[in-house]
Amino acid sequence: MNHSLPSRYACLVICLLFTFASLPLLPQHAWLWPITLITALLSLVGLNDLRQSHHAVRRNYPILGNIRYLIETIRPEIRQYLIEGDDDKLPFSRSQRSLVYARAKNESAEKAFGTLNDAYKPGFEFISHSMLPVATPDPASFRIAIGGPQCRLPYSASIFNISAMSFGALSANAIAALNRGARMGRFAHDTGEGSISPYHREHGGDLIWEIGSGYFGCRTEDGRFDPHRFAEQARSPQVKMIEIKLSQGAKPGHGGILPGHKVSAEIAETRGVRAGEDCISPAAHSAFRTPAGLLQFVASLRELSGGKPVGFKFCLGHPWEFMGIAKAMLATGITPDFIVVDGKEGGTGAAPREFSDNMGVPMREGLMFVHNTLVGLNLRSSIRIGAAGKIVSAFDIASVLAIGADWVNSARGFMFAIGCIQSQSCHTNKCPTGVATQDPLRQRALVVPDKAERVASFHRNTLHALAEMLAAAGLEHPSELKPKHLARRISPSEIGLFSDLHTFLKPGELLSGSIESEFYARMWRMARSDSFAPETGDTATRVVASRLRHEETEPA
Repeated sequence: MNHSLPSRYACLVICLLFTFASLPLLPQHAWLWPITLITALLSLVGLNDLRQSHHAVRRNYPILGNIRYLIETIRPEIRQYLIEGDDDKLPFSRSQRSLVYARAKNESAEKAFGTLNDAYKPGFEFISHSMLPVATPDPASFRIAIGGPQCRLPYSASIFNISAMSFGALSANAIAALNRGARMGRFAHDTGEGSISPYHREHGGDLIWEIGSGYFGCRTEDGRFDPHRFAEQARSPQVKMIEIKLSQGAKPGHGGILPGHKVSAEIAETRGVRAGEDCISPAAHSAFRTPAGLLQFVASLRELSGGKPVGFKFCLGHPWEFMGIAKAMLATGITPDFIVVDGKEGGTGAAPREFSDNMGVPMREGLMFVHNTLVGLNLRSSIRIGAAGKIVSAFDIASVLAIGADWVNSARGFMFAIGCIQSQSCHTNKCPTGVATQDPLRQRALVVPDKAERVASFHRNTLHALAEMLAAAGLEHPSELKPKHLARRISPSEIGLFSDLHTFLKPGELLSGSIESEFYARMWRMARSDSFAPETGDTATRVVASRLRHEETEPA
C-alpha cells in the first residue's frame, strides 16, 4: 500500500513549509513579510479546502482547485472579449452590439470589404432591391395610428418603440434615461408590468402602461384588479395606450417574483405592495378566465381610461387559444385596438432555463399566425399588430413588418444603447453598467442626460437606415413592405420569397368555411369563445361530420 503524499497536495505543503520556515527570519528580513503573508493566507485556504465537504475538486486539490472556480466566474467575460466571434449570438453577437453602440453614439456604422455573412448558407435572408430606387423617405413619417372603431383617443405611434422593462428589473437611472430619450425622439416607452414609477414620469415621454397579472399600480390589498386606482393613472395625458400582459416570450405561462430584499420602499409604493415582502406576479390573470372575459376586460379598461387604445401582449402558445379569442371577438363584437406578439426569443431578467430554451412559439411564426387569423376574419384593418423579439437593426424591423407587423418594440436594443454590455448578470443585482440593478452606487455610473441622447440617437439612426433600405427597394413607407420583398435561401441552389415559403390566408377565408390550410382549419374547429380549452377531438369530429352530412343531403 502506497502511503506517499499525493502530488496534488504539493502546493499546500510548500505553502505550509515556507510559512513556518520563514517565521523565525521575519525580524531580520523585512522583505519576507509580504511573501510569508501570502503563503500563510494560501495555507489557510488550503486547510479550509480539506475540511469543507461541498466541493470535491477543492478537497482533492487544495488551493489549486480554487482556480477552476475563479476561471468559471469570469468565463463569460473571457469568452465575450477574447474568444467570441463577431457573429456568435450569445444571445446577441458582437456585430449586433457594435451596430447599436455605434448608432447610439452617432458614430459611423459602415464596414469595409464586404459582408461576413455566407450568402450561400441555408437560412440567409435579404430584401430585394428595385431597378428604380426612390428618394429616401423622411423617417419622421414612419408612424402608425393605433386605435380601432371602439377607441375615442387613438395614438400616433412610431414604428420603433421601447419594449416592456419594469422599474425594479431596471434601475431608476435606466428608466429615466429611456423615457427622456423617448421624449426626445417622439416614440413610446412601455412601462413593463412594474407600473408607472416617478422615473417614468420625470421627463414626460409617451408611456404604454402594461398591466400584468399582479395588477401593479392598480391593485387591491389582496392583489386583485382595482378599477378606481386604474382610472386615476390611466387618464394621465402621458399614458397613451394600455397593454394587458398575458405572457412574456422568455418565460410564457410562468409568472414571476421580485424577492422581498429587492422590494424597496420606492418599488413598493410604485407597485402598490408592501416593502420587504416578495412581490408575486401570478401565472394567470384573476380578472378573467375565458376569451370572452378577456375582451370584456379590454372594453372595461378602454372605458375607464377615457377611450384610449387598449390591447394585449402575449407569446403564442396553443394556437386554438388565440383563435378562441378571435371567435370571441365575433361573438361579443368587442375588439382590442392592438395586439403585441412577443417571441420565445425575447429577453428577461431571469427565467428557468427550460422556459427560455423550450417554451413558447418564436416571434415570426406567432406573428404570422395572429396576422393570418385576423385577415381570415376580416378584422385586420381595425386591429394593429406590434412585434417584439431580438430586434436591433433596420433589417430586423423590415423583416417583421413584411410579414404582418405594423410596428416593432425592442428591449435589449435600447438596453445596449444606455450601456448594457451583455454581462448576463441582470438577476444578481450586480449589473456592471448600472442598467439592471437597484444598487445606488452601481446605477450612479449611468448618467441620465448622456444615455438619453444615446437612446434618441439609436432610434433616429436606425430608422434612417430603414429609410435607406426602403428607398433601395423602391418603397416610400414601411407599410408598403410585403412578404414578396423578402427572400430566404432554402438550399445552396434555391431561394424562395417569403410570399411563397409561408402560408398567408385570404381576407375572410376563416369565415367562408373553405379554408385551404388544414392546420388553420383544424385550429379553427378546436377554438372556443367561451373557454381557452379546446374542443375535444370527438366534439370537433362530430361537428365536421354533421356539416358534411348536411352538405351531402342538400338538394342539387
